[in-house]
Amino acid sequence: MDGNAPAGNASPVTGTASAGLPDAFALEELGECRYSATSIGDPGTRDVVYGGQLLSQMILASDRVAETKDVASIHTIFARSATVTRPIELDVQVIHDGRTMGSHSVIAHQGDRVCAQGLVLRRAEGPDLIRHQPTMPAVDGPDRSPAAGQIGLVAPGSELRVVGGVDTSDPDSPVGPAELFVWVRLPAVTDDPVMAQALLAYGTDGFLIGTAMRPHPGLGQNMAHRDIATGVVSHTLTFHEPVPLGSWLLMAHEGAWAGRGAAYGRAHVFTEDGTLLASFVQESMIKDTTEPSQT
Repeated sequence: MDGNAPAGNASPVTGTASAGLPDAFALEELGECRYSATSIGDPGTRDVVYGGQLLSQMILASDRVAETKDVASIHTIFARSATVTRPIELDVQVIHDGRTMGSHSVIAHQGDRVCAQGLVLRRAEGPDLIRHQPTMPAVDGPDRSPAAGQIGLVAPGSELRVVGGVDTSDPDSPVGPAELFVWVRLPAVTDDPVMAQALLAYGTDGFLIGTAMRPHPGLGQNMAHRDIATGVVSHTLTFHEPVPLGSWLLMAHEGAWAGRGAAYGRAHVFTEDGTLLASFVQESMIKDTTEPSQT
């Protein structure tokens, strides 16, 4: 299960990989369709791998196996937490590889311990027959939104601003609707479109639990793993358009439902001019720590 909170300020354990990215984004080949990667975080603070990192690494592992189609979507189940102090191993299985569509299963594990499994759909580029998209929410732009302290929830090197200065980490923050609008500018460190998808994927994992808490007084994400038990259980991310680096993107989150120790949220990612780039949905656990965990 994804603990939904990176350790410390998400500093890389090792040095940096090429293009100015942490080593966690550089996979080492172990054999046919098998890879290894390090993790981001401070094990002295919290020895749990951030789920957004696993999403990124699964996308990158899939692309190492088949580069002929675009990554269209990834659906991941977070079964168990992974530890920062051990390498992540990624095994890719080709399910299908047709002319227009392909699919992979990617298992992230540490030894015999399976931590997460993803299904990656790959798609060849095709012309429009029809086209439409939702309208981008009318919110303050990045120039009118303050910088946020939750920078560890987005890819390293990113800039982060939150509309209205909402702080979902602080349990003393004012309550509001179950929505959160976050501006992120991903670092312009590569021209690889799949790495751009991986960098965006990293930041889609971390805000929907806080969005679900926002209407409820006395709750905040910094209570996680102390006073309350939280974790991402499943996450589905769909890419609609290529991801630009170095430009402001709006992640518009909605906490659609919460109850029975769980929550369900969804979000869209827009460019500053209103083009829809990606969408994602997430199931999570939000429970009192006195309740036994089922994961």
